[in-house]
Amino acid sequence: MPTTETVPVTEDLRPAPPPEPLTVHIRRVDPSLPLPRYESVGAVGFDLASRVAADIAPGELARIPANVIVEVPPGHALLVASRSSTPARWGLLVPHGIGVIDQDYCGPDDEIHIQLLNFRSKPVHVPRGTRLAQGLIVGIARARWLEVDRTGRPSRGGYGSTGVAVPAVSAEDVDGAAL
Repeated sequence: MPTTETVPVTEDLRPAPPPEPLTVHIRRVDPSLPLPRYESVGAVGFDLASRVAADIAPGELARIPANVIVEVPPGHALLVASRSSTPARWGLLVPHGIGVIDQDYCGPDDEIHIQLLNFRSKPVHVPRGTRLAQGLIVGIARARWLEVDRTGRPSRGGYGSTGVAVPAVSAEDVDGAAL
């Protein structure tokens, strides 16, 4: 039987206050740029900005240094995602959807970079200090695999089964393009 998670409430039925902020060690590569910050009271992501100015040609994939080295706390991961305004304002997108920063990526040369693709037909100039992405620190659990012959649950119907089924695409269907 599925369970639902409930939001803790106070006795007068107001939502409980959020937990205390997590203390995270961070080092700026260039101290003249500000630390990342949450731009509103309800923001769950903090903005990451470009440490350098960059020109990104049409169709080019660029790695823009974000000026920070973050020591992700145990039991957590740092996710790097595009800001909602970045594609419309700049014509840039994070091509893999989200970047994952592991707990052990925090050495002296492990500056976080924002990978961006220019999908416009013109070059894009990104000024130094431009907020291009956002970071989210999320709790994680590591899996301990237990291999089984069957999962014990019925199939949902395979890929695309929650909407219109999408046919599988083979390498031959895309004329040798990499999948």
